[in-house]
Amino acid sequence: MTYCVGVLVDEGLVLASDSRTNAGVDHLMTYRKMTMFEKPGDRVIILLSAGNLAITQAVANLLKDNAAEQHKTLNVMEAKSMFRVARIVGEAVREVHDDEADHLKEHNMEFNANFILGGQVKGGKTRLFHVYAAGNFIEASPEMPFIQIGETKYGKPVLDRIITANTSLEEAAKCMLVSYTSTLRSNISVGLPIDLAIYRNDSLKIDSKLYIDEDDEYFRKLNEDWSTALSNAFNAIPNPDLTRKNGN
Repeated sequence: MTYCVGVLVDEGLVLASDSRTNAGVDHLMTYRKMTMFEKPGDRVIILLSAGNLAITQAVANLLKDNAAEQHKTLNVMEAKSMFRVARIVGEAVREVHDDEADHLKEHNMEFNANFILGGQVKGGKTRLFHVYAAGNFIEASPEMPFIQIGETKYGKPVLDRIITANTSLEEAAKCMLVSYTSTLRSNISVGLPIDLAIYRNDSLKIDSKLYIDEDDEYFRKLNEDWSTALSNAFNAIPNPDLTRKNGN
């Protein structure tokens, strides 16, 4: 399992992915799940993946191979808009499905893959999409400005309470990392390191790329401060009167 988040605010995008691919008492593996396609001054495209690693890796590698060759049908580096990029990612998912789905069925495995796609192509606006295993997709909006895939339930409450379209990029990044502390604490299938990317509208370049591991001082301090703040808030709320009668 994994946990990936994309946030679209008025200033741009924040995207993050963890690196846990397998979990157990004595068996931990990591694999980075953020793929970037960048041509400074022309486009920035960031893809996050969750699901069966062999499937998501096959999709990412297909996109990377095609991006390296001109005039390929599924070339995200030649797409004229982010909507077309989303269509290309969906088509790549379907191509991998056609190649692998029957083999997976033979081994009682599902075709499990989800992607978060964000970025901007010159002349268009910054956009954020969720691409499903069927190759179809939905787009983030001001009313629903974030997308999660993977192990989503533990990190969702803080995003629901904090993130709006006018949240700053810095606040969005902080909120996203708080959502990771909650998820890491509650689920062993999500683990450090975290890849975090920030994109500012119309810069047409990656503005910030962070690699957050166990030695990251900010993340460690944020985790400690958030735990303390939650504890203080809990202690400040009066205990219920357990002797009162219902309705009184």
